Amino acid sequence: MVQKRKKITREKVSSTRKKKQTLTASDIKHFKQLLINKRNEILKNVTEIEDEALKKSHLDATGDLSSMPIHMADLGSDNFEQEFAIELMDSERKLLREIDYALERIDKGIYGICTASGKPIAKARLEAQPWARYCIEYAQKLEKGLAVEQED
Repeated sequence: MVQKRKKITREKVSSTRKKKQTLTASDIKHFKQLLINKRNEILKNVTEIEDEALKKSHLDATGDLSSMPIHMADLGSDNFEQEFAIELMDSERKLLREIDYALERIDKGIYGICTASGKPIAKARLEAQPWARYCIEYAQKLEKGLAVEQED
């Protein structure tokens, strides 16, 4: 006996995909906790970097010669370390802004939706990068220069 296959239309497939990608209240709670944990980790890191930079600056200001480099190469290394610390703090602050924006989207009930295309962001992408504001398709367009970063 031959069974008839049901005809699957594009509408049925897309509605099924949407159902799979819709975030549940449990998902939202999970991603919110991931964001909060990452935010706390970054704040701790930035504080440690700032404290370390301030220690060096304080020793330089007090004239403590034991911490002063004697060779020009040592001065270059110190300058490099300070610039690296500043760039790292800047990068971490940008990530903090992205995390805060993701937490805002959770509060507004629009978390998990691409801010550019309005399409759902895949759970796998949110697991890897819970602060993602774009779906993978739009993010790829951004990387290729085919799209423009959206304003907050």
